[in-house]
Amino acid sequence: MIRPAQAGDLDALISLWLTTTIEAHPFISEAYWRESEPLVRSDYLPKATTWLAEHSGELLGFLSVMEHYFIGALFVARPAQGSGIGRALMEHAKSVYPELLLEVYKENVDAIGFYIKQGFTVISEQPHPGTGHVTYVMRWRR
Repeated sequence: MIRPAQAGDLDALISLWLTTTIEAHPFISEAYWRESEPLVRSDYLPKATTWLAEHSGELLGFLSVMEHYFIGALFVARPAQGSGIGRALMEHAKSVYPELLLEVYKENVDAIGFYIKQGFTVISEQPHPGTGHVTYVMRWRR
């Protein structure tokens, strides 16, 4: 089931974000992500529109959109990856917004492949100001 996130979901969202972002980005130090957690908790997630996927009360994944078009987060719990959760969250966002942008690390080839399958195309690349690693900016339009 996909539903809007509520204030009471914040701790579970942060836990899933931290675990999966560390797993998805082994080329970036774990310390960077741990140092980013307070900003994600206090600024990014509260300002975003977030939907989560859950089953029997268990958080399986979530997607956050910032500024009405930018996907700031799409994370799926490792056991649920490959089960259609990410696709369902993305389809939900695509039903709400006519255009979506996201940023993904060039080294994150699995995520890039997923986004291409979802109809996104690379429109630019740039170094990430916090890590120095190259990121792609990708766009989808209805």
